[in-house]
Amino acid sequence: MLVYAIIFINLALIFYTIGVWSEKKQNELKIWHLVFFIIGLIFDTLGTTLMSKIAHGGFNFNFHGITGLLAIILMLFHAIWATIVLYKNDEEMKYKFHKFSILVWIIWLIPFVSGAVFGMIK
Repeated sequence: MLVYAIIFINLALIFYTIGVWSEKKQNELKIWHLVFFIIGLIFDTLGTTLMSKIAHGGFNFNFHGITGLLAIILMLFHAIWATIVLYKNDEEMKYKFHKFSILVWIIWLIPFVSGAVFGMIK
């Protein structure tokens, strides 16, 4: 189960990073960016779920657990907001959206890195 969790978390990193930084580089939100956000969210949720089952049978109210939960909630909000922006087809909103994307990505990195660090310490 641990191998799958690691694979899923790393796939989340790859897809989410490609989506966020491609959107930033292109200076405009596009549908394929949203697809990558959603795929990243799915892989992160799968990996996090498996990791939480491995770690003491469930969610832990510690730094890693709380930041991980916050990251998933932000990723979900990010994907919903991207959907709304694309649906409204507002050019200004699409252009400014990447500022929020970078913030969510940075926050997402906190539990990713802390999980790797805490995992190596154990």
